Amino acid sequence: MITDINSEDRLVQQTFAAHLEKVLGWESVYAYNAETFGPNGTLGRISERDVVLVRDLRAALERMNPDIPTPAREQAIEKLTRADFARSLVQHNREFYGFIRDGVPVEWRDAQGETRHALAKVIDFCNAAHNRFLAVRELKIQGVRVPHYNRRADLVCFVNGLPLVFIELKGVYRNIRAGFDDNLTDYLTETSIAHAFHHNALLVVSNGDRARYGSVTSKWEHFVEWKRNDEKDKGRVEARVLLDGMLTKERLLDLVENFILFDDSRAGGTRKVIARNHQVLGVNNAVASVERQEALKREYPERKKWRAVYRMNPDKSSPTLTVLADIPPETLRLAAEAGHKPSSFPEDPNPVLPLVERAHPDLGRLGVFWHTQGSGKSYSMVFFAEKVRRVVPGNFTFVIMTDREDLDDQICRTFIGCGVTDEKTPRAGSGKELKAILRENHRFVFSLIHKFNQDVKEAYSKRDDIIVISDEAHRTQAGKFARNMRLALPNASFIGFTGTPLFKHDHLTRRIFGGYVSRYDFKRSEEDQSTVRLVYENRGEKLGIVRLDLNDRIAAKIEEAELDPDQMSLLEKLLGKDYEVITAGDRLDKLADDFVEHCSTRWETGKSMLLCIDKVTCARMFQRIEPRWKAKLAQLKAVIPQKEAELAAASDPD
Repeated sequence: MITDINSEDRLVQQTFAAHLEKVLGWESVYAYNAETFGPNGTLGRISERDVVLVRDLRAALERMNPDIPTPAREQAIEKLTRADFARSLVQHNREFYGFIRDGVPVEWRDAQGETRHALAKVIDFCNAAHNRFLAVRELKIQGVRVPHYNRRADLVCFVNGLPLVFIELKGVYRNIRAGFDDNLTDYLTETSIAHAFHHNALLVVSNGDRARYGSVTSKWEHFVEWKRNDEKDKGRVEARVLLDGMLTKERLLDLVENFILFDDSRAGGTRKVIARNHQVLGVNNAVASVERQEALKREYPERKKWRAVYRMNPDKSSPTLTVLADIPPETLRLAAEAGHKPSSFPEDPNPVLPLVERAHPDLGRLGVFWHTQGSGKSYSMVFFAEKVRRVVPGNFTFVIMTDREDLDDQICRTFIGCGVTDEKTPRAGSGKELKAILRENHRFVFSLIHKFNQDVKEAYSKRDDIIVISDEAHRTQAGKFARNMRLALPNASFIGFTGTPLFKHDHLTRRIFGGYVSRYDFKRSEEDQSTVRLVYENRGEKLGIVRLDLNDRIAAKIEEAELDPDQMSLLEKLLGKDYEVITAGDRLDKLADDFVEHCSTRWETGKSMLLCIDKVTCARMFQRIEPRWKAKLAQLKAVIPQKEAELAAASDPD
């Protein structure tokens, strides 16, 4: 007897569809051999070539655009269903994504004969209940370029008739990569059913146990897992975590609207980027911080407040004014009228010193965004800025601040490549130029922190809708340039992005930016395969330069020498300086030998880095490594003919 109890359908497809329907509130339809065609058919498709459910799309356009006449709505449908054989899958996907997120441009003539223009809304991103979410199992799709190509999609998720999510499923006993290698790569080719992915937001591959997601341009190594739905959660890789985290109605709409980019900044063509799990959680935390900041600004229209500062006399008989700065007489008068003069304070013409501070501790502080190296901070900045612009009311200016030219170039290229900015976006070339730029109203400004090198006598801008994004915030945000920046932008809000964790007692960075708004540490990054594994190997003992009993041996010798107090003092002073020991010539020789041997035998490819105590030692090491490296290279080249001769004489073909 043949049974399908272990088939993909029974174990995986049905389970996925049931979860979408019963837990996440989607509608569900089984189409294979059950679908009827025509306007009143099961899905409203005319034929198996159709990948957009036009009936649902038309209903959504009518529901969300009552002020747009029917002919204009039909224009929108025509634009959303048009396939051009001269264009690639990525070109279609990019154009349709713009329509889905921002609306479809349509035009019509009104009763007076004037041409009207509008953007027809396709999806209501603000209210999930206004949209139709439909999961279709076993959907038969016929090729367009090669009509005899017929494929059966495991699970396609439609929102208002648009196929946004394509889920390829394998049996629980199969490796999930088989779904990518055996199926998705075939479906995405132009000779198969590529038109089914013209509107696609994300691809999911699963075997019911594990699951990964990616985009239409993702290689397998860029398909990633969705491990947690809150930063505090312990990471899990079950398929259910992905379903609950990505396909809840509100989260899917958030992903589609705010966490997809098309990047042209790298070689190899356009890449479609879908935010990874940690980026979505971190950026949403940062955006929530901006929303809280806006609420604080409404609650405290005066961003600054001041209070009186006194210092007691040494004999504590009477308080004495602590003079920290020259205070305008008018400010002093207002302070006295406000009741800041204590009754025990003696009569004094200038009895009060106002100390300026924030009206609320969190005003201007958006937090520290700590995502370790390799986690995609540049993309996170783009996602953050774009989502703030879309969901937080206001006319924001983003000042992206770095401390190195190469970082500034990299981030600027990323923003331009993703279409968020263009070549005309201002980049400050000098302190004076930066001052002029910040007095204007630009959407984005790129600058180095060092451009705040002018003494600030008056604010460059007093706007409170400027957000400063500081990259590698722990490095350069506490010196003179940073002080000038805050004087130049007294009402700005600051968020610090860094790939380096704050030290336990780094109160300065916290005082400037606030606490952590998001944390994605090295351990989690390594678990998620965002960062390669870091291994520490102690080479000192192998080289014979580590002497664990050195202190005891030195103490014994000193005792034997019977030194007088002056000699003992001098010796202690000399032993307190370990520089001479660390940089001793014989020690550096051993390190150079080990470095050359280690890098030439262990590494087949890649890079290595040597860290030294100072520049002089770096130069000394280079002088030692270079001749050893050339000698090693010559030695290896000399061995090649011998090995080739041995290989030619070998009787065993393997």
